[in-house]
Formats: sequence, structure tokens, C-alpha cells
Amino acid sequence: MSRRAGWAMLAPTVIWLVALVAAPMALMLVYSLAVQIAPDSPWPQGFTLAHYSRLLDPLYLRIFVRSVVQAALATLLSLLLGYPLAYYIARSPMQRRGRLLLLVVIPFWTNFLVRTYALMVLMRAQGVINSLLMAIGVIDDPLPLLYNEAAVQVGLVYTLLPLLVLPLYANLEKLDERLLAAAQDLGANPWTAFWSVTWPLSRPGVLVGGMMVFISAFGMYLVPDLMGGARSVMIGNLIQNQFLQARNWPFGAAVALALTAVVLVVALLVQRAGRIDGGEVRR
Repeated sequence: MSRRAGWAMLAPTVIWLVALVAAPMALMLVYSLAVQIAPDSPWPQGFTLAHYSRLLDPLYLRIFVRSVVQAALATLLSLLLGYPLAYYIARSPMQRRGRLLLLVVIPFWTNFLVRTYALMVLMRAQGVINSLLMAIGVIDDPLPLLYNEAAVQVGLVYTLLPLLVLPLYANLEKLDERLLAAAQDLGANPWTAFWSVTWPLSRPGVLVGGMMVFISAFGMYLVPDLMGGARSVMIGNLIQNQFLQARNWPFGAAVALALTAVVLVVALLVQRAGRIDGGEVRR
């Protein structure tokens, strides 16, 4: 294949990336440096770094810290719930794996907003959970299950858990069971065999799935907005507020670029931890 033919094949992908990634990011950078954006003109009226210095305000730093903590906690909980599930699916008989994976994927077939509202119906004061607990006499008054940070965690884990299960399952499925048998033949108990064989070999799937959950949770705005209330604002809510309500596009762009920077740092840390290069894990 000639070089010209190779470039011709790459051209659609390059155009797509430039149009949908590079150009919007460049526009966001310009807007983040603008003094202000007039309602009747898309062009900046002067340039300044004030919007980036504003990010150091304690109010916005708290939002950033809260977002990092919530995303990290959601990642940890997803790992604690998702690892046993992925391991069980990977070790199930072949004819059963398809059905189990279907149950994991089914939530993605419904609208994200619909799934969130369905969860809210279960957790609201007059919802299924409180009604059941009061019916069997466990509680006398409804529990405050919604509009707090715990509710945000439930929503994040519920919506993002498949993002960890699927890559982890793909990794565990390729695990050679003869390695576990060899470890046990050498005197290792099942727990030791897991930590010596299964966990190290599944670490790439953990890193990739954890990164997907963390990045998605860090920029999430719908779940905190609907289930968290005013005291659970995350960085995604701040960006949405600046663009759609406050109409402060320059500051919203600065916050969005700060979010992008954090995401890139996380991706680089995962790449370094797993030594991932071009999708291939070097052991």
C-alpha cells in the first residue's frame, strides 16, 4: 500500500477527530481566556486569566475535592461489587455466560434519565423501599434516602457498574485455570492462589474498568442534580450551571478544561500503572 493510499484511509478519522475533538477543545480554550462573550456575538471581548485564578476560590476547590472523593468512592464500591460479579460470570459454564452478560448490559438499553428516575421512585419517601420497610414494621417514618451524598453514590454505582464489569470480565475470561491448579498443587490455599495468580493477572482489567468508572463519575451532572440536591454539587453541575443558567461561558469553559486536565492526569497514571501502550498490556 502506498503512503498516499494510507493517508486517504486515515483522512476520515483525522477529519472526525479534528471536527469533534480538537476544534471544540480549541474553542473552549479561547472562551476560557475571554473577558466575556457577548450574547449577540461568538467572539471574545478581550482576554484574561482571571477565570483560571477564580478556580482557586475555596468554594470551587471544595466542589473539585467533593467530585474527586465521590468519583473515587464510586470506583471503589464498583470494584467491590463488580469484581465478584465479573469473576462469577467468567467462571460460569459457557452456555450461561451469555445470559449473565445480557443481564449486565440490559440497563444500557434504556435511557439514562429513565433509569435514574426509576431509581428515585424506589428511594423516595413514598417509594418502594420505604413503603416495604414501614409495612413490615422495621421503621415508623420514611428514611431520607434521597437528596444526600449517599444517594449520589447509589446512583453513580448503579449507573456505572457495567463499565467496570465488562472489561474485567473480558480479562478474567482469558485467565488460564491451570495456573490456579498449579498454585494449589504447590501448597497455596484458594485465598493465597487468588492474590498470587488471579489478582495480578486481572489488574489490567481493574485499571481500565476503574478508569472508566472514575472518569464518568467525576464529570457526572445528572445523578448529583436529581438525587443529591443542593449540597451535593459536583463539577459537572458547576459546568452546567455556568453555561446554561449563569451564562458565564468563559468561566464554564475554564472549569471544563480543568476537568479535562484531571481526566488526562488520571488516564496517564493508569497508563503508567498498567504500562498500557496502544491497548497492549506489557507484563
